[in-house]
Amino acid sequence: MSQIRKSASYSRTWTFFEGDWREGNAPIMGVRTHATWLGSTVFDGARAFEGVAPDLDRHFGRVNQSATNFKLRPSVDLDTWLGLARDGIARFDARAELYIRPMYWAEQGSVGGGVLFDPDSTNWCLCIHEAPLPQPTGNAITLSPFRRPTLECAPVDTKAACLYPNNSRALLEAASRGFNNCLMLDLLGNVAEFGNANVFMAKDGVVLTPAPNGTFLNGITRQRVIELLHGDGVTVIEKTLSYADFAGADEIFSTGNFAKVAPVTRIDDRTLPVGPFYRKARQLYWDFAHTARLAA
Repeated sequence: MSQIRKSASYSRTWTFFEGDWREGNAPIMGVRTHATWLGSTVFDGARAFEGVAPDLDRHFGRVNQSATNFKLRPSVDLDTWLGLARDGIARFDARAELYIRPMYWAEQGSVGGGVLFDPDSTNWCLCIHEAPLPQPTGNAITLSPFRRPTLECAPVDTKAACLYPNNSRALLEAASRGFNNCLMLDLLGNVAEFGNANVFMAKDGVVLTPAPNGTFLNGITRQRVIELLHGDGVTVIEKTLSYADFAGADEIFSTGNFAKVAPVTRIDDRTLPVGPFYRKARQLYWDFAHTARLAA
């Protein structure tokens, strides 16, 4: 007897694909698509909220660079991406909180059973969907047993879909122990990032964050927060940090596109305050974001 699969429920979504906007969870890949089968996909994620879309140009620039680094062939220029984003955002309520996701992927493989993808088959889309910003109520974190790879092991110089299953299992493992995020180490045993965001800590009046070393994405929101804190007179040091450094921190917070700037209120069994550097970083970012209104 055949089984009927219940359809998943998705928030309101519009996707530009093959010359037209499509509403809902638009089918863009088939079972023979290389990306479906073997993961040859890169993407990026930007945000629109409160009538603004901060660093939209940087996110579209990065997806094109990710495609190049991954050996795909990016075919959409920055002005086209930005124009499509404006068109897509206009399909939603003016105050909607949106996730903006450009994607490239390989459609076909070429030799060896399709393991090697064909760069000439690169396809693309732009998906925009409603995704409320998480409230900054505070995360409880722990150390993950899973680690970030290096460039010799995985395409860590791209925002590639194939990197995310490792982060997902890290987050699932942490959740099984009562935490909603985790710190991941690199292969040398130094802190790289959270399971889904970049990480900052403060100690003795100084903000510290892991130095980009090729094992994690140097996030656009991360870079922007460092720039804003520097501009406000805060000392921010990028350096090698251990889990023990974070265990003894005065405060910890995250930066990332999905939640922007969020506090950590517990590491293992130690409670942390929602501290002044987090509050400053979040306010500075929100002030900056509201200078990034979409052009008509």
